[in-house]
Amino acid sequence: MEFGLQTRGDWESVRATALWAEARGDIVALGLPDHYLARGNKPEEPAWDHLVHLAALAVETSTIGLASIVSPVTFRHPGSLYKMAVTIDEISGGRFTLGLGAGWMQEEFTMFGLPYPDLKTRMEMYEEAMAFLRAAITPGAHPFDGKHFRLDAFDPHPYPINLRLMGGGAGGPKAQRITALYADEYNLYARKPSEYMEKVAATRELAAANGRDPDEILWSSASPGVAARNKEDYSRMLEGVAELTNQTIEHIETTWDERGYPHGWGSKPADMIAALEEAGCQRFYPQLLMPRDQRFDFDVIMDAYMGR
Repeated sequence: MEFGLQTRGDWESVRATALWAEARGDIVALGLPDHYLARGNKPEEPAWDHLVHLAALAVETSTIGLASIVSPVTFRHPGSLYKMAVTIDEISGGRFTLGLGAGWMQEEFTMFGLPYPDLKTRMEMYEEAMAFLRAAITPGAHPFDGKHFRLDAFDPHPYPINLRLMGGGAGGPKAQRITALYADEYNLYARKPSEYMEKVAATRELAAANGRDPDEILWSSASPGVAARNKEDYSRMLEGVAELTNQTIEHIETTWDERGYPHGWGSKPADMIAALEEAGCQRFYPQLLMPRDQRFDFDVIMDAYMGR
């Protein structure tokens, strides 16, 4: 299992976390979520444009992969996303992965007046945007003419160095087809290993049926959670999560257990990671969206997930 990391915050926070992760040497990618609200029910919490942060991190870092996990399709036209992505790809020397999804936090669309059509339409747009982006980043003229987006018959420049496309979401039948056709990576949100395995198997079959090598697709996952080797560290961090989210510890742990989110103390977090790996997950991004302060020791969390 490879390990990434997903975080968020102001510039100094994401920069410090990125440099810490790169210095560790065992975290292969840093992902930032693309949201205009930190939480739908707390619009007063600040949120930044993390694609801009990722461009800045491309300069500040030198080896760690960088990813948007993931950008809602109605935030930006795929032509704009193409230009932003190939630029970050150039700045980073080929370390950027552009993530795209249908979007889910309705409050951020409503509050900023952004389009938020029904899910069926958003999934249509998501599929067309992935097709558009795959055509745009593939050298040569690959026109695309869809219901929502179109790309003329010309050869867009610049060519990317190593830009990768990531899909993200719950892995339903339409998302499986989109992944099989266009994605280099699919970030399937953490769940019980049996369900994860079913979605991987179905998507691999679709990829093969469409003439694609299923092994070309990297399967990743992400979820909230804290982990530690000893109970005291885990309890302290869990109390911090409860304080930040205004939830009870019991509710948090019950939810994480029911949904299959890796967490806990002792061998439990590493065992849950091993079960996800057995189900087909190849990279796990713990969502460490809390501040890196005295309450939350990111080294302790990552070491526990890695079984150290």
